[in-house]
Amino acid sequence: MSGQEGLIAGGLTAGFLVLAAFFLRFWGRTRDGLFLAFSAAFALMAVNQALPVVLHIPQEDRGGIYLIRLAAFVLIIVAVVAKNLKRDPD
Repeated sequence: MSGQEGLIAGGLTAGFLVLAAFFLRFWGRTRDGLFLAFSAAFALMAVNQALPVVLHIPQEDRGGIYLIRLAAFVLIIVAVVAKNLKRDPD
């Protein structure tokens, strides 16, 4: 693994963690589950970026790591669908 690859993965990890904190702050204000789901999804994406670098997993053996990214996207999809199906009695 090159140093440049680790630098890029570290930058992406930091960005994902900033986004997770951003959405967590909005969840704290509104208690809307959609913000919590987005925060958790971005935290999972940060783990997805950091894990191969931290564990020194070669490029050809990273297939299983992408299941974490899949879980993040499924979490976002489920949260958006649940928010749209939720009916508020007005």
